[in-house]
Amino acid sequence: ARSARCCTRPAASGPRCIQRGASGITRLGTDDPRMSRVVVHGGTVYISGQTDTTAADIEGQTANVLAKVDTLLAQGGTDKSRLLTASIWVKDIGEHFRPMNEVWSAWVDPRNKPVRATVQAEMSRPAILVEIQVTAALRDQ
Repeated sequence: ARSARCCTRPAASGPRCIQRGASGITRLGTDDPRMSRVVVHGGTVYISGQTDTTAADIEGQTANVLAKVDTLLAQGGTDKSRLLTASIWVKDIGEHFRPMNEVWSAWVDPRNKPVRATVQAEMSRPAILVEIQVTAALRDQ
């Protein structure tokens, strides 16, 4: 039998829904019927792909997405200095790669860069220019 707990907290203090299973998997932000926002298992934190539609340009969207990544990593018990992998999708690689990369390079911990892949992809909505998904190791306890 699986034991799980779901609790509600104000958004500013963390995810609204947390499920802890007997399997040692913790899922955060499970209020979305399609996915968890963060999954923690075996010393690794996985976050769902993050997008932004509040900024009109790639620099603004990338900065906003990376701020979301920081928040989700903190909720999972880690930070960008512990990144292992990053997957980045951009709407137009020719137009968006360089300006996205400038924002990424200013954000990433220069001593602890993850492995990374960046590809061009058709986005789920026309306004989305970038999506970023990362995995990270938990902080040492």
